[in-house]
Amino acid sequence: MKDTLEPRKVVVSLIIIAIAVVFTVQFGPGSSGFGRANQAGTTHTAAATVNGKEIPALEFRREYANQLQYLRQQGSPVTEAVARQFGLPQQVLERMVNTELLAQAGEKHGIQASDEEILKILEHSPEFQKEGQFDYATYQQVLRDYFRQTPADYEADLRKRLTAQKMLEVVQNGAVVSDDEVRTRFEKEGNQARIVFARFLPSMYAEKVPAPSAADLGTYKQAHEKDIKDYYEANRFVYQQPERIHARQILLKLAPNATPEQKAKAMERAQALRKEIEGGKDFGEVARASSEDPGTKANGGDLGWVERGNWDPALANAAFTLEAGQVTQPVETKFGVHLVKVEEKKPPQDKKLEEVQDEIATTLYKRDKAKEQAKAEADKALAEVKGGKAITALFPPEKEQPALLRFETETRPEAVQTDTFNAASTSVPHLGPAPDLLTAVFASKGPQALDQVFPVGEGYVVAQVTERQLPDDAKFAEKKEELRKQALKAKEYEVADSFLKSLKKTGKVETHTSVIDQVAGG
Repeated sequence: MKDTLEPRKVVVSLIIIAIAVVFTVQFGPGSSGFGRANQAGTTHTAAATVNGKEIPALEFRREYANQLQYLRQQGSPVTEAVARQFGLPQQVLERMVNTELLAQAGEKHGIQASDEEILKILEHSPEFQKEGQFDYATYQQVLRDYFRQTPADYEADLRKRLTAQKMLEVVQNGAVVSDDEVRTRFEKEGNQARIVFARFLPSMYAEKVPAPSAADLGTYKQAHEKDIKDYYEANRFVYQQPERIHARQILLKLAPNATPEQKAKAMERAQALRKEIEGGKDFGEVARASSEDPGTKANGGDLGWVERGNWDPALANAAFTLEAGQVTQPVETKFGVHLVKVEEKKPPQDKKLEEVQDEIATTLYKRDKAKEQAKAEADKALAEVKGGKAITALFPPEKEQPALLRFETETRPEAVQTDTFNAASTSVPHLGPAPDLLTAVFASKGPQALDQVFPVGEGYVVAQVTERQLPDDAKFAEKKEELRKQALKAKEYEVADSFLKSLKKTGKVETHTSVIDQVAGG
Protein backbone atom coordinates (compact mmCIF):
# COMPACT_ATOMS: atom_id res chain seq x y z
CA MET A 1 0.00 0.00 0.00
CA LYS A 2 2.19 2.76 -1.25
CA ASP A 3 -0.40 5.52 -1.06
CA THR A 4 0.24 6.10 2.64
CA LEU A 5 3.29 6.67 4.76
CA GLU A 6 1.77 5.08 7.83
CA PRO A 7 0.11 1.80 6.76
CA ARG A 8 0.06 0.33 10.26
CA LYS A 9 -1.93 3.30 11.58
CA VAL A 10 -4.35 3.03 8.67
CA VAL A 11 -4.95 -0.66 9.27
CA VAL A 12 -5.41 -0.22 13.02
CA SER A 13 -7.96 2.55 12.45
CA LEU A 14 -9.93 0.53 9.94
CA ILE A 15 -9.89 -2.55 12.13
CA ILE A 16 -11.28 -0.44 14.98
CA ILE A 17 -14.14 0.60 12.72
CA ALA A 18 -14.68 -3.01 11.63
CA ILE A 19 -15.01 -4.35 15.20
CA ALA A 20 -16.79 -1.33 16.65
CA VAL A 21 -20.17 -1.59 18.34
CA VAL A 22 -23.07 -2.72 16.23
CA PHE A 23 -23.81 0.90 15.40
CA THR A 24 -23.00 4.34 16.74
CA VAL A 25 -25.07 7.49 16.99
CA GLN A 26 -23.11 10.23 15.24
CA PHE A 27 -23.74 13.94 15.18
CA GLY A 28 -22.02 16.80 13.43
CA PRO A 29 -21.78 18.33 9.98
CA GLY A 30 -20.27 16.24 7.19
CA SER A 31 -19.16 16.74 3.63
CA SER A 32 -21.93 16.56 1.08
CA GLY A 33 -20.43 18.19 -2.00
CA PHE A 34 -20.00 16.71 -5.45
CA GLY A 35 -17.15 14.70 -3.98
CA ARG A 36 -16.88 11.73 -6.32
CA ALA A 37 -17.38 11.16 -9.97
CA ASN A 38 -20.55 9.15 -9.77
CA GLN A 39 -22.53 10.93 -7.11
CA ALA A 40 -24.80 13.00 -9.26
CA GLY A 41 -26.34 9.86 -10.70
CA THR A 42 -27.02 8.33 -7.28
CA THR A 43 -28.84 11.14 -5.45
CA HIS A 44 -32.24 9.50 -5.81
CA THR A 45 -31.03 5.90 -5.68
CA ALA A 46 -31.16 3.65 -2.63
CA ALA A 47 -27.90 2.28 -1.25
CA ALA A 48 -30.01 -0.33 0.54
CA THR A 49 -33.65 -1.21 1.20
CA VAL A 50 -34.67 -2.49 4.64
CA ASN A 51 -38.14 -4.04 4.80
CA GLY A 52 -39.27 -1.65 2.09
CA LYS A 53 -37.64 1.42 3.69
CA GLU A 54 -34.93 2.94 1.51
CA ILE A 55 -31.56 4.17 2.72
CA PRO A 56 -30.91 6.87 0.11
CA ALA A 57 -27.50 7.08 -1.53
CA LEU A 58 -27.34 10.72 -0.38
CA GLU A 59 -27.51 9.60 3.27
CA PHE A 60 -24.96 6.84 2.68
CA ARG A 61 -22.62 9.30 0.98
CA ARG A 62 -22.89 11.66 3.95
CA GLU A 63 -22.22 8.88 6.49
CA TYR A 64 -19.27 7.59 4.47
CA ALA A 65 -17.77 11.08 4.13
CA ASN A 66 -18.23 11.60 7.89
CA GLN A 67 -16.44 8.34 8.65
CA LEU A 68 -13.49 9.21 6.41
CA GLN A 69 -13.34 12.68 7.94
CA TYR A 70 -13.41 11.21 11.46
CA LEU A 71 -10.55 8.80 10.71
CA ARG A 72 -8.47 11.59 9.23
CA GLN A 73 -9.12 13.83 12.23
CA GLN A 74 -7.79 11.02 14.42
CA GLY A 75 -4.50 11.20 12.52
CA SER A 76 -5.00 8.25 10.18
CA PRO A 77 -3.92 9.05 6.60
CA VAL A 78 -6.76 7.01 5.08
CA THR A 79 -7.10 7.45 1.33
CA GLU A 80 -10.32 6.40 -0.36
CA ALA A 81 -8.43 3.58 -2.11
CA VAL A 82 -7.22 2.19 1.22
CA ALA A 83 -10.70 2.59 2.76
CA ARG A 84 -12.20 0.56 -0.09
CA GLN A 85 -9.48 -2.08 0.25
CA PHE A 86 -10.45 -2.66 3.88
CA GLY A 87 -14.20 -2.60 3.18
CA LEU A 88 -15.02 0.67 4.94
CA PRO A 89 -17.93 1.54 2.58
CA GLN A 90 -19.58 -1.82 3.30
CA GLN A 91 -19.02 -1.39 7.05
CA VAL A 92 -20.64 2.06 7.01
CA LEU A 93 -23.66 0.78 5.07
CA GLU A 94 -23.93 -2.26 7.34
CA ARG A 95 -24.09 0.06 10.34
CA MET A 96 -26.84 2.10 8.66
CA VAL A 97 -28.79 -1.08 7.86
CA ASN A 98 -28.42 -2.24 11.46
CA THR A 99 -29.67 1.11 12.72
CA GLU A 100 -32.74 0.91 10.49
CA LEU A 101 -33.48 -2.67 11.56
CA LEU A 102 -33.17 -1.80 15.25
CA ALA A 103 -35.30 1.32 14.88
CA GLN A 104 -38.05 -0.65 13.13
CA ALA A 105 -37.87 -3.32 15.86
CA GLY A 106 -38.03 -0.61 18.52
CA GLU A 107 -41.20 0.85 17.04
CA LYS A 108 -42.80 -2.62 16.96
CA HIS A 109 -41.97 -3.04 20.66
CA GLY A 110 -43.26 0.40 21.60
CA ILE A 111 -39.77 1.82 22.12
CA GLN A 112 -39.16 5.28 20.74
CA ALA A 113 -37.01 8.31 21.52
CA SER A 114 -38.97 11.14 23.13
CA ASP A 115 -39.16 14.78 22.05
CA GLU A 116 -37.35 15.72 25.27
CA GLU A 117 -34.41 13.45 24.40
CA ILE A 118 -34.19 14.91 20.89
CA LEU A 119 -34.27 18.46 22.25
CA LYS A 120 -31.58 17.68 24.82
CA ILE A 121 -29.19 16.42 22.14
CA LEU A 122 -29.83 19.41 19.90
CA GLU A 123 -29.29 21.86 22.76
CA HIS A 124 -25.96 20.24 23.69
CA SER A 125 -24.57 19.91 20.15
CA PRO A 126 -21.71 22.46 19.82
CA GLU A 127 -22.22 23.00 16.08
CA PHE A 128 -25.75 24.30 16.73
CA GLN A 129 -24.68 26.80 19.40
CA LYS A 130 -23.92 30.49 19.29
CA GLU A 131 -22.07 32.01 22.24
CA GLY A 132 -22.51 28.78 24.18
CA GLN A 133 -26.29 28.54 23.68
CA PHE A 134 -28.46 26.64 21.20
CA ASP A 135 -29.36 29.00 18.38
CA TYR A 136 -32.16 28.03 16.01
CA ALA A 137 -30.86 30.18 13.15
CA THR A 138 -27.43 28.51 13.44
CA TYR A 139 -29.18 25.12 13.57
CA GLN A 140 -31.03 25.87 10.33
CA GLN A 141 -27.87 27.16 8.62
CA VAL A 142 -25.78 24.10 9.57
CA LEU A 143 -28.49 21.73 8.36
CA ARG A 144 -28.84 23.65 5.11
CA ASP A 145 -25.13 24.10 4.32
CA TYR A 146 -23.68 20.82 5.59
CA PHE A 147 -26.40 18.21 5.90
CA ARG A 148 -28.65 19.40 3.06
CA GLN A 149 -31.58 18.55 5.34
CA THR A 150 -34.57 20.30 6.81
CA PRO A 151 -34.95 20.35 10.62
CA ALA A 152 -37.83 17.87 10.29
CA ASP A 153 -35.72 15.42 8.28
CA TYR A 154 -32.72 15.75 10.58
CA GLU A 155 -34.82 15.27 13.72
CA ALA A 156 -36.55 12.23 12.20
CA ASP A 157 -33.14 10.72 11.46
CA LEU A 158 -31.96 11.52 14.98
CA ARG A 159 -35.09 9.94 16.45
CA LYS A 160 -34.44 6.80 14.40
CA ARG A 161 -30.86 6.53 15.70
CA LEU A 162 -31.89 7.03 19.32
CA THR A 163 -34.73 4.55 19.00
CA ALA A 164 -32.29 2.02 17.56
CA GLN A 165 -29.91 2.61 20.46
CA LYS A 166 -32.70 2.13 22.99
CA MET A 167 -33.74 -1.12 21.31
CA LEU A 168 -30.14 -2.31 21.37
CA GLU A 169 -29.82 -1.50 25.08
CA VAL A 170 -32.98 -3.48 25.84
CA VAL A 171 -31.55 -6.49 23.99
CA GLN A 172 -28.14 -6.23 25.65
CA ASN A 173 -29.62 -5.84 29.14
CA GLY A 174 -30.80 -9.42 28.84
CA ALA A 175 -27.22 -10.74 28.62
CA VAL A 176 -26.00 -12.80 31.59
CA VAL A 177 -22.94 -15.00 32.11
CA SER A 178 -22.58 -18.04 34.37
CA ASP A 179 -19.57 -19.12 36.44
CA ASP A 180 -18.99 -21.93 33.94
CA GLU A 181 -18.78 -19.42 31.10
CA VAL A 182 -16.29 -17.33 33.06
CA ARG A 183 -14.22 -20.44 33.73
CA THR A 184 -14.33 -21.45 30.06
CA ARG A 185 -13.20 -17.99 29.08
CA PHE A 186 -10.29 -18.20 31.51
CA GLU A 187 -9.22 -21.59 30.18
CA LYS A 188 -9.27 -20.31 26.62
CA GLU A 189 -7.51 -17.04 27.37
CA GLY A 190 -4.93 -18.74 29.59
CA ASN A 191 -4.16 -21.25 26.84
CA GLN A 192 -1.59 -19.22 24.91
CA ALA A 193 0.98 -19.64 22.20
CA ARG A 194 3.38 -17.87 19.89
CA ILE A 195 4.43 -19.23 16.54
CA VAL A 196 6.76 -18.40 13.69
CA PHE A 197 5.53 -19.11 10.17
CA ALA A 198 6.47 -18.66 6.54
CA ARG A 199 3.99 -18.19 3.70
CA PHE A 200 4.34 -19.70 0.24
CA LEU A 201 2.12 -17.72 -2.14
CA PRO A 202 1.48 -18.47 -5.82
CA SER A 203 2.32 -14.84 -6.60
CA MET A 204 5.90 -15.50 -5.45
CA TYR A 205 6.36 -18.01 -8.28
CA ALA A 206 4.08 -16.60 -10.98
CA GLU A 207 6.89 -14.93 -12.94
CA LYS A 208 8.82 -18.20 -13.02
CA VAL A 209 5.96 -20.03 -14.73
CA PRO A 210 6.38 -19.96 -18.54
CA ALA A 211 3.43 -19.39 -20.80
CA PRO A 212 1.86 -22.66 -21.97
CA SER A 213 2.73 -24.08 -25.36
CA ALA A 214 -0.03 -24.20 -27.95
CA ALA A 215 -0.56 -27.89 -27.22
CA ASP A 216 -0.65 -27.35 -23.44
CA LEU A 217 -3.04 -24.44 -23.86
CA GLY A 218 -5.38 -26.52 -26.02
CA THR A 219 -5.38 -29.36 -23.51
CA TYR A 220 -6.00 -26.95 -20.64
CA LYS A 221 -8.90 -25.26 -22.43
CA GLN A 222 -10.60 -28.61 -23.01
CA ALA A 223 -10.16 -29.69 -19.38
CA HIS A 224 -11.17 -26.33 -17.85
CA GLU A 225 -13.95 -25.10 -20.11
CA LYS A 226 -16.25 -24.36 -17.16
CA ASP A 227 -13.49 -22.59 -15.18
CA ILE A 228 -12.75 -20.34 -18.15
CA LYS A 229 -16.43 -19.48 -18.58
CA ASP A 230 -16.86 -18.82 -14.86
CA TYR A 231 -13.80 -16.54 -14.85
CA TYR A 232 -15.21 -14.62 -17.80
CA GLU A 233 -18.59 -14.19 -16.10
CA ALA A 234 -16.99 -13.12 -12.81
CA ASN A 235 -14.83 -10.56 -14.62
CA ARG A 236 -17.29 -9.51 -17.26
CA PHE A 237 -16.89 -5.87 -16.19
CA VAL A 238 -13.28 -6.06 -17.47
CA TYR A 239 -14.33 -7.18 -20.92
CA GLN A 240 -17.56 -5.22 -21.28
CA GLN A 241 -17.21 -1.56 -20.39
CA PRO A 242 -19.04 1.58 -21.49
CA GLU A 243 -17.22 4.67 -22.69
CA ARG A 244 -15.18 6.18 -19.87
CA ILE A 245 -13.18 9.31 -19.22
CA HIS A 246 -10.50 10.11 -16.66
CA ALA A 247 -11.61 13.53 -15.45
CA ARG A 248 -10.81 16.34 -13.05
CA GLN A 249 -13.28 18.91 -11.81
CA ILE A 250 -13.52 22.30 -10.16
CA LEU A 251 -16.76 22.81 -8.23
CA LEU A 252 -18.17 26.12 -7.07
CA LYS A 253 -20.97 25.21 -4.69
CA LEU A 254 -24.47 26.66 -4.83
CA ALA A 255 -27.07 26.37 -2.09
CA PRO A 256 -30.28 24.57 -3.11
CA ASN A 257 -32.16 27.88 -2.81
CA ALA A 258 -29.52 29.99 -4.60
CA THR A 259 -30.84 33.13 -6.27
CA PRO A 260 -30.34 33.92 -9.97
CA GLU A 261 -27.80 36.56 -8.93
CA GLN A 262 -25.80 34.02 -6.92
CA LYS A 263 -25.87 31.57 -9.83
CA ALA A 264 -24.71 34.30 -12.22
CA LYS A 265 -21.79 35.18 -9.92
CA ALA A 266 -20.74 31.53 -9.72
CA MET A 267 -20.85 31.28 -13.51
CA GLU A 268 -18.72 34.44 -13.84
CA ARG A 269 -16.19 33.08 -11.37
CA ALA A 270 -16.05 29.75 -13.20
CA GLN A 271 -15.45 31.56 -16.51
CA ALA A 272 -12.62 33.49 -14.89
CA LEU A 273 -11.02 30.27 -13.66
CA ARG A 274 -11.38 28.75 -17.12
CA LYS A 275 -9.55 31.74 -18.62
CA GLU A 276 -6.72 31.21 -16.12
CA ILE A 277 -6.46 27.61 -17.31
CA GLU A 278 -6.57 28.68 -20.97
CA GLY A 279 -3.79 31.13 -20.14
CA GLY A 280 -1.52 28.28 -19.10
CA LYS A 281 -2.30 27.55 -15.46
CA ASP A 282 -2.42 23.88 -14.50
CA PHE A 283 -5.98 22.64 -13.97
CA GLY A 284 -4.96 20.64 -10.89
CA GLU A 285 -3.34 23.67 -9.27
CA VAL A 286 -6.41 25.81 -9.93
CA ALA A 287 -8.62 23.05 -8.46
CA ARG A 288 -6.50 22.85 -5.31
CA ALA A 289 -6.71 26.61 -4.90
CA SER A 290 -10.32 27.30 -5.88
CA SER A 291 -12.50 24.16 -5.94
CA GLU A 292 -15.11 23.84 -3.19
CA ASP A 293 -15.44 20.07 -3.45
CA PRO A 294 -13.86 18.67 -0.24
CA GLY A 295 -13.65 15.17 -1.70
CA THR A 296 -11.37 16.09 -4.64
CA LYS A 297 -9.89 19.52 -3.88
CA ALA A 298 -6.72 18.17 -2.23
CA ASN A 299 -5.84 15.93 -5.19
CA GLY A 300 -6.34 18.55 -7.85
CA GLY A 301 -9.97 17.69 -8.58
CA ASP A 302 -9.15 14.16 -9.73
CA LEU A 303 -12.34 12.12 -10.15
CA GLY A 304 -10.70 9.01 -11.56
CA TRP A 305 -12.37 7.03 -14.36
CA VAL A 306 -16.09 7.76 -14.72
CA GLU A 307 -18.96 6.59 -16.91
CA ARG A 308 -21.53 8.77 -18.62
CA GLY A 309 -24.49 7.14 -16.88
CA ASN A 310 -23.19 8.00 -13.43
CA TRP A 311 -23.20 11.76 -13.95
CA ASP A 312 -25.78 14.49 -14.15
CA PRO A 313 -26.85 14.46 -17.84
CA ALA A 314 -25.89 18.09 -18.42
CA LEU A 315 -22.41 17.53 -17.02
CA ALA A 316 -21.97 14.21 -18.84
CA ASN A 317 -23.07 15.69 -22.17
CA ALA A 318 -20.57 18.52 -21.80
CA ALA A 319 -17.61 16.34 -20.72
CA PHE A 320 -18.01 13.28 -22.92
CA THR A 321 -18.04 15.30 -26.16
CA LEU A 322 -14.55 16.66 -25.44
CA GLU A 323 -11.20 15.28 -26.51
CA ALA A 324 -8.44 14.49 -24.03
CA GLY A 325 -6.88 17.68 -22.66
CA GLN A 326 -9.96 19.86 -23.20
CA VAL A 327 -11.98 21.69 -20.51
CA THR A 328 -15.76 22.17 -20.49
CA GLN A 329 -17.54 25.48 -20.34
CA PRO A 330 -19.08 26.09 -16.89
CA VAL A 331 -21.96 23.65 -16.27
CA GLU A 332 -24.61 24.12 -13.59
CA THR A 333 -26.02 21.14 -11.68
CA LYS A 334 -27.84 20.83 -8.36
CA PHE A 335 -24.43 20.72 -6.66
CA GLY A 336 -23.15 23.98 -8.12
CA VAL A 337 -21.14 25.11 -11.12
CA HIS A 338 -18.55 22.72 -12.56
CA LEU A 339 -15.53 22.92 -14.80
CA VAL A 340 -14.38 19.50 -15.98
CA LYS A 341 -11.13 18.60 -17.70
CA VAL A 342 -10.89 15.36 -19.67
CA GLU A 343 -7.47 13.79 -19.04
CA GLU A 344 -7.96 10.54 -21.00
CA LYS A 345 -10.72 8.74 -22.87
CA LYS A 346 -11.46 5.05 -23.31
CA PRO A 347 -13.95 3.88 -25.95
CA PRO A 348 -16.59 1.31 -25.07
CA GLN A 349 -15.62 -2.34 -25.38
CA ASP A 350 -17.58 -5.56 -25.59
CA LYS A 351 -15.29 -8.56 -25.84
CA LYS A 352 -16.99 -11.92 -26.24
CA LEU A 353 -15.78 -15.07 -24.50
CA GLU A 354 -14.43 -16.44 -27.78
CA GLU A 355 -12.17 -13.39 -28.14
CA VAL A 356 -10.58 -13.69 -24.71
CA GLN A 357 -10.71 -17.39 -23.86
CA ASP A 358 -7.03 -17.95 -24.78
CA GLU A 359 -6.03 -15.01 -22.59
CA ILE A 360 -8.14 -16.33 -19.69
CA ALA A 361 -6.91 -19.89 -20.14
CA THR A 362 -3.29 -18.67 -20.05
CA THR A 363 -3.98 -16.72 -16.86
CA LEU A 364 -5.61 -19.70 -15.16
CA TYR A 365 -2.93 -22.11 -16.40
CA LYS A 366 -0.14 -19.96 -14.97
CA ARG A 367 -2.09 -19.45 -11.75
CA ASP A 368 -2.51 -23.20 -11.26
CA LYS A 369 1.15 -23.89 -12.04
CA ALA A 370 2.26 -21.16 -9.63
CA LYS A 371 0.07 -22.69 -6.92
CA GLU A 372 1.60 -26.12 -7.57
CA GLN A 373 5.05 -24.58 -7.27
CA ALA A 374 4.11 -22.85 -4.00
CA LYS A 375 2.90 -26.17 -2.56
CA ALA A 376 6.07 -27.95 -3.67
CA GLU A 377 8.26 -25.30 -2.05
CA ALA A 378 6.21 -25.49 1.16
CA ASP A 379 6.59 -29.28 1.23
CA LYS A 380 10.35 -28.91 0.77
CA ALA A 381 10.52 -26.38 3.62
CA LEU A 382 8.44 -28.62 5.90
CA ALA A 383 10.89 -31.48 5.36
CA GLU A 384 13.77 -29.25 6.42
CA VAL A 385 11.89 -27.97 9.47
CA LYS A 386 11.01 -31.51 10.55
CA GLY A 387 14.69 -32.33 10.10
CA GLY A 388 15.61 -29.77 12.76
CA LYS A 389 16.00 -26.51 10.81
CA ALA A 390 14.42 -23.34 12.19
CA ILE A 391 12.07 -21.31 9.97
CA THR A 392 13.89 -18.13 11.06
CA ALA A 393 17.16 -19.59 9.74
CA LEU A 394 15.64 -20.90 6.51
CA PHE A 395 13.73 -17.74 5.62
CA PRO A 396 15.26 -14.69 7.31
CA PRO A 397 13.57 -11.38 6.37
CA GLU A 398 15.44 -9.17 3.92
CA LYS A 399 14.93 -6.18 6.21
CA GLU A 400 14.49 -5.69 9.95
CA GLN A 401 10.81 -6.60 9.59
CA PRO A 402 9.35 -9.04 7.05
CA ALA A 403 7.42 -7.56 4.14
CA LEU A 404 4.12 -8.82 5.61
CA LEU A 405 4.56 -6.61 8.68
CA ARG A 406 5.59 -3.66 6.52
CA PHE A 407 2.37 -4.10 4.53
CA GLU A 408 4.39 -4.58 1.37
CA THR A 409 4.12 -7.21 -1.34
CA GLU A 410 5.80 -10.46 -0.33
CA THR A 411 8.16 -11.60 -3.06
CA ARG A 412 9.56 -14.65 -1.23
CA PRO A 413 8.83 -16.66 1.96
CA GLU A 414 9.97 -14.85 5.12
CA ALA A 415 9.83 -15.89 8.77
CA VAL A 416 7.10 -14.01 10.66
CA GLN A 417 7.00 -14.17 14.46
CA THR A 418 3.54 -13.64 15.97
CA ASP A 419 2.64 -11.99 19.21
CA THR A 420 1.05 -14.14 21.91
CA PHE A 421 -2.50 -15.28 21.08
CA ASN A 422 -4.89 -17.62 22.87
CA ALA A 423 -7.29 -20.47 22.20
CA ALA A 424 -10.22 -18.05 22.03
CA SER A 425 -8.70 -16.52 18.88
CA THR A 426 -10.47 -17.08 15.59
CA SER A 427 -7.43 -16.08 13.55
CA VAL A 428 -3.65 -16.16 13.69
CA PRO A 429 -1.91 -12.80 14.15
CA HIS A 430 -0.60 -11.39 10.84
CA LEU A 431 -2.16 -14.33 8.99
CA GLY A 432 -5.92 -14.25 9.47
CA PRO A 433 -8.43 -17.12 9.72
CA ALA A 434 -6.65 -20.48 9.71
CA PRO A 435 -8.77 -22.97 11.69
CA ASP A 436 -6.64 -26.06 10.95
CA LEU A 437 -3.48 -24.25 11.96
CA LEU A 438 -5.10 -22.97 15.19
CA THR A 439 -6.22 -26.49 16.07
CA ALA A 440 -2.70 -27.85 15.57
CA VAL A 441 -1.11 -25.03 17.57
CA PHE A 442 -3.28 -25.59 20.65
CA ALA A 443 -3.01 -29.36 20.39
CA SER A 444 0.74 -28.97 20.94
CA LYS A 445 2.09 -29.20 24.50
CA GLY A 446 5.21 -27.16 23.97
CA PRO A 447 7.53 -25.62 21.37
CA GLN A 448 7.68 -27.82 18.29
CA ALA A 449 7.47 -27.93 14.51
CA LEU A 450 3.96 -28.53 13.21
CA ASP A 451 4.11 -31.56 10.97
CA GLN A 452 1.98 -30.51 8.00
CA VAL A 453 1.61 -27.77 5.39
CA PHE A 454 -1.51 -25.67 6.04
CA PRO A 455 -3.55 -24.20 3.16
CA VAL A 456 -4.34 -20.62 4.16
CA GLY A 457 -6.05 -18.32 1.69
CA GLU A 458 -4.44 -18.63 -1.73
CA GLY A 459 -1.18 -19.99 -0.36
CA TYR A 460 0.43 -22.44 2.05
CA VAL A 461 1.96 -22.05 5.50
CA VAL A 462 4.71 -23.87 7.36
CA ALA A 463 4.84 -23.11 11.10
CA GLN A 464 6.68 -23.78 14.34
CA VAL A 465 5.33 -23.24 17.86
CA THR A 466 7.92 -21.15 19.72
CA GLU A 467 6.11 -20.64 23.05
CA ARG A 468 3.26 -22.44 24.86
CA GLN A 469 1.49 -21.53 28.11
CA LEU A 470 -1.32 -23.61 29.64
CA PRO A 471 -4.02 -22.17 31.95
CA ASP A 472 -2.85 -21.59 35.52
CA ASP A 473 -5.65 -22.33 38.02
CA ALA A 474 -3.92 -20.24 40.68
CA LYS A 475 -4.67 -17.10 38.68
CA PHE A 476 -8.35 -17.86 38.15
CA ALA A 477 -9.58 -16.38 41.45
CA GLU A 478 -7.42 -13.31 40.92
CA LYS A 479 -8.86 -12.57 37.48
CA LYS A 480 -12.38 -13.90 37.94
CA GLU A 481 -14.20 -10.55 38.25
CA GLU A 482 -12.25 -8.96 35.44
CA LEU A 483 -13.00 -11.97 33.27
CA ARG A 484 -16.69 -11.79 34.23
CA LYS A 485 -16.86 -8.18 32.99
CA GLN A 486 -15.11 -9.15 29.76
CA ALA A 487 -17.41 -12.13 29.31
CA LEU A 488 -20.47 -9.94 29.88
CA LYS A 489 -19.29 -7.44 27.26
CA ALA A 490 -18.71 -10.29 24.83
CA LYS A 491 -22.15 -11.75 25.61
CA GLU A 492 -23.79 -8.35 25.06
CA TYR A 493 -22.19 -8.15 21.65
CA GLU A 494 -23.13 -11.74 20.91
CA VAL A 495 -26.76 -11.18 21.94
CA ALA A 496 -26.97 -7.99 19.87
CA ASP A 497 -25.40 -9.71 16.87
CA SER A 498 -27.79 -12.65 17.19
CA PHE A 499 -30.76 -10.30 17.45
CA LEU A 500 -29.70 -8.43 14.32
CA LYS A 501 -29.21 -11.66 12.43
CA SER A 502 -32.71 -12.75 13.37
CA LEU A 503 -34.08 -9.39 12.16
CA LYS A 504 -32.30 -9.87 8.83
CA LYS A 505 -33.48 -13.46 8.53
CA THR A 506 -37.14 -12.63 9.15
CA GLY A 507 -37.03 -9.35 7.25
CA LYS A 508 -35.83 -8.32 3.81
CA VAL A 509 -32.58 -6.43 3.35
CA GLU A 510 -31.27 -5.55 -0.11
CA THR A 511 -27.99 -3.74 -0.68
CA HIS A 512 -27.06 -2.25 -4.02
CA THR A 513 -23.38 -2.75 -4.83
CA SER A 514 -23.43 -0.46 -7.83
CA VAL A 515 -24.54 2.46 -5.67
CA ILE A 516 -21.89 1.69 -3.05
CA ASP A 517 -19.24 1.66 -5.77
CA GLN A 518 -20.52 4.91 -7.24
CA VAL A 519 -20.52 6.73 -3.91
CA ALA A 520 -17.23 5.29 -2.66
CA GLY A 521 -15.47 5.42 -6.00
CA GLY A 522 -15.16 1.66 -6.48
